Amino acid sequence: MNLAARLALAFAAVGAVVAILVGVFSYQTASDRIHEELDRTLLTTAAAISTGATAVLAPNPAITGPGNDHDQAQPMVAQRIVPDGSVQRVGGRLAALPITLDERALAVRGKPGEHLYYDVTAGPDDYRVVTVALSSGQGALQLGIDVDGTRHVLSSLATRITLVSALVLVAAAAAGWLIARRVTRPLVRLTRLAEQVSSSGRLDVEVPVDGRDEVGRLATSFDAMLSRLATSRDDQERLVQDAAHELRTPLTSLRTNARVLRRFGELNPGAQERLLEDVDGETRELTHLVDELVELATRRYEEEPPEPVDLAEVVTRAAERVRRRSGREIRVDAEPVRMLGRARALDRAVTNLLENAVKFDRTGTVEVVLRGGHVEVRDRRPGIAEADRAHVFDRFYRADTARALPGSGLGLAIVRQVALAHGGEVTVTARPGGGAVVGFAVADDRLSPDS
Repeated sequence: MNLAARLALAFAAVGAVVAILVGVFSYQTASDRIHEELDRTLLTTAAAISTGATAVLAPNPAITGPGNDHDQAQPMVAQRIVPDGSVQRVGGRLAALPITLDERALAVRGKPGEHLYYDVTAGPDDYRVVTVALSSGQGALQLGIDVDGTRHVLSSLATRITLVSALVLVAAAAAGWLIARRVTRPLVRLTRLAEQVSSSGRLDVEVPVDGRDEVGRLATSFDAMLSRLATSRDDQERLVQDAAHELRTPLTSLRTNARVLRRFGELNPGAQERLLEDVDGETRELTHLVDELVELATRRYEEEPPEPVDLAEVVTRAAERVRRRSGREIRVDAEPVRMLGRARALDRAVTNLLENAVKFDRTGTVEVVLRGGHVEVRDRRPGIAEADRAHVFDRFYRADTARALPGSGLGLAIVRQVALAHGGEVTVTARPGGGAVVGFAVADDRLSPDS
């Protein structure tokens, strides 16, 4: 059963419950009001008869005649219960109402006006009876009225209520079906699109977005999800292609060196040493490239939970590490900055910036400056051409002046991903007097108020 049918059934069920409850309440209310009015009429008529107004018990001349029975001519019957237990007919129908012990006691000891009601069957008819105590020594007046007409009215009312309830049920089911079709139409389209994406693997499908309700928001989110998946797949394919291209060079060199190693004994000591250094260097470059690829592709830094980080401490620690590895002078100018971020990812980003600067600046002092949420690494390299600045953070991009230097071309790409993961951006500008300023910034809302 689809969603539209379920919603239609739910509407029908709700409509049926509401119609039944309203019908039962209406019928019960009408029945109570009719019986109350009937009892009031009986009591008023009995009071009138007790004062001698017996004309109400005469047959109706407009109804009396051939083809009209006593039920139509006069619905009431009256009789008096004498204190000695005998019964005297007063008027109305020729019918004898049964007398109970309570009524005999009321005729003997009842106070004037005291009365009681009950239902009784006399012959073929059902009556509603009121017994009213008369003055002392006069007994009680017993007045009954045929309730067949009342029951007919109530039966007709019950039939009408049933018909109306059935119509409400049908109308609720129809309205539920129409509303369900209207509501589920966008969901059906989304389902078909999802099935199409699942079966074909294509992500370039157009998702119709209608309205701003929950279904519209779902369509918007679905469209955004497909766009991100398409972008992610394109990035993965480009990463694989670029990685295959970059891996080809060290692998080719290693294969060449492997063939030369077959004649290792024929080489002179100097050639042997150069060959082993070349193999060792290519192996390190290959290992570094694979590590960078794994970290860039898996984004392991995003798995690190955000926590309070002292960014100045991160910068100082990264500078000390690179200073120890390279033996170069690195000057740190960092103001206290605390933020909510991923410490290892930020450490990796600062380290990559410093290693990149050390690689290109062979002589000068490298400076790292921290101001607010902005980290800058300044060097005195030959500089970055203006045409290359827009691409230095791309994967595997290497300027013409850097192709002869070691590196994977992924270090600055990782810096950009770390910056984006912290809501920030990357920057690269020329340094006055020569050199480059490369850095990244984190979003202001990541900074602690005391920074």
